[in-house]
Amino acid sequence: MRIDRFPPFGHRAAGPPPWRLALALAACCGASPAQAARPMITDDARIVDAKSCQVESWVRRNDDSTEYWAMPACNPTGNLELTLGGARGRVDGHVRTTDVQFQVKTLLKPLEMDGWGVGVAAGTVHHPHATGASRDWYAYVPASISFAGDRLVVHGNLGWMDAADTGSRHATWGLGSETRLTERTWLIAETFGHDRRRPSYQFGLRHWLVPDRVQIDVTYGNRMGMGREERWISLGLRLLSPAFLP
Repeated sequence: MRIDRFPPFGHRAAGPPPWRLALALAACCGASPAQAARPMITDDARIVDAKSCQVESWVRRNDDSTEYWAMPACNPTGNLELTLGGARGRVDGHVRTTDVQFQVKTLLKPLEMDGWGVGVAAGTVHHPHATGASRDWYAYVPASISFAGDRLVVHGNLGWMDAADTGSRHATWGLGSETRLTERTWLIAETFGHDRRRPSYQFGLRHWLVPDRVQIDVTYGNRMGMGREERWISLGLRLLSPAFLP
């Protein structure tokens, strides 16, 4: 699952969980890093190609804040994806904080066309500017099923996270799909959440400018049953390298 927020970064929700808890929950629920290809928060049973790297970057505009993300990832061994990246956020034009995430991911069964795959991932999110406890931990299992020659791929995530600032632990989940519209364009749709809050949803388009190398995307999301205060729009760019690592 990809790092992202529910509620949006900087949203002034009343009472806990604060946005830091939301960040870590999304990280283990779907958000994150360099997993399910941007812009999905729900992760998939895929990793970057062996000896290759990628950079996923995006801007997410919330009702009262803007997030800037960059998540580089590499696969040095063939079945171990390492991700180290983070985000900066601005609320009402002021820098709010910086977050840094590290994650490892491996596949127990690679996803195949018209087949299924499953993996496991774990990581930590550090909040350098936080006072007191400033590190969250998470783990999750991504599973994917391919249909109709990869024209439709469905992803499901189950996970767990430990939020340092509240001392609470949560079960997390995500369910999403990728539907191929043309040779280069995909429709994505998903819902995700955790066991103590109303779920969120997101949908949008992903398009390859250069097949297997340069991808762009745009999405709209919100929490179910909420108004404009928790909606967001994101624009993303994903770059993938050929194999070059020793």
